[in-house]
Amino acid sequence: MRRRVVAAVAAVLLALVGAVLLLSYVSGADRRAAAGTQTTPVLVATAAIPKGTSAAKVRDLTALRSLQRTAVPTGTLSSLAQVSGQVTTADIQPGEQLFAGNFTDPKSLLAPGQVAVPNGMQQVSVMLESQRVLGGHLSAGGTVGLFISVKQPTEQTHLTLQKVLVTAVQGAAPTATPTTGGSSTAPAQPVFTGNVMVTLALTAPDAEKVVFAAEYGTIWLSLEPASAKEGGTRIVNPGNVYK
Repeated sequence: MRRRVVAAVAAVLLALVGAVLLLSYVSGADRRAAAGTQTTPVLVATAAIPKGTSAAKVRDLTALRSLQRTAVPTGTLSSLAQVSGQVTTADIQPGEQLFAGNFTDPKSLLAPGQVAVPNGMQQVSVMLESQRVLGGHLSAGGTVGLFISVKQPTEQTHLTLQKVLVTAVQGAAPTATPTTGGSSTAPAQPVFTGNVMVTLALTAPDAEKVVFAAEYGTIWLSLEPASAKEGGTRIVNPGNVYK
C-alpha cells in the first residue's frame, strides 16, 4: 500500500515538474516571438550616396523604414540630427542602413594642404609661373586678388576678382635648408618653384572669367587678406597706365 502511495506521489510530482517546464518553454517562446515582431525605425539609403555627401543632402537620398529589432545592429540612425554638419566617410549603396559611424567632420576628409570649399562654389585650377603666385609663397586657405590681362582689342589689365579663396596649391617640393649641425629642415610654409598649380573657389560667373583668361590672356595673383582695400581699381591700358 505504501509503495502505491509513494508511486502516486512521485507521478504527481513528475507531472507538476513537467507542467512547469512546459509553461516555462511556452512563455519563453512567446517572448522570443514577441521580440521578433518588435520593430524600430532606421534610415535606409534609397539611392547611392557618394563619399563626402553632406548630411543635408543625404536627407533626400534616404527613407525611414521600420525594421525588425533583431535585424538592426547598434549604432543605426533614425534621424540625421546627431550628424548635422557632417559628411559621409565612404560610399553608401542603396538598401544599406545608415550608422553614426558613416559620418565625420568634413575637415577630416581633406588632404593635407587643402581647405573646404564653400557651398555653391566651383573649383578651377590654373597653372601659373611662381612669380605670378607671390614668388611661390602661397598656401591653401589664403585669399587672393586676380588680375586678368588681355591683348585684344588692345592691351589691358584689370583686378577682376577680389578675395578669392585658395583651396589648394601644388608645385615642386620645397628645398630643405641646411642647418649648422649638418641636418636640413623644410620651411614652415612651402615655397614653390617653377610652375605652380593653384585651385580657386569661384562662383559660376567668376569661373568663366578665370577660364577665359587662362585660355586667351594671362593671370597674376596678389595676396589679398580680409583687411585689404578693394576700391580705386580701373582697367589699365596703354593710354592711361601713366596717369
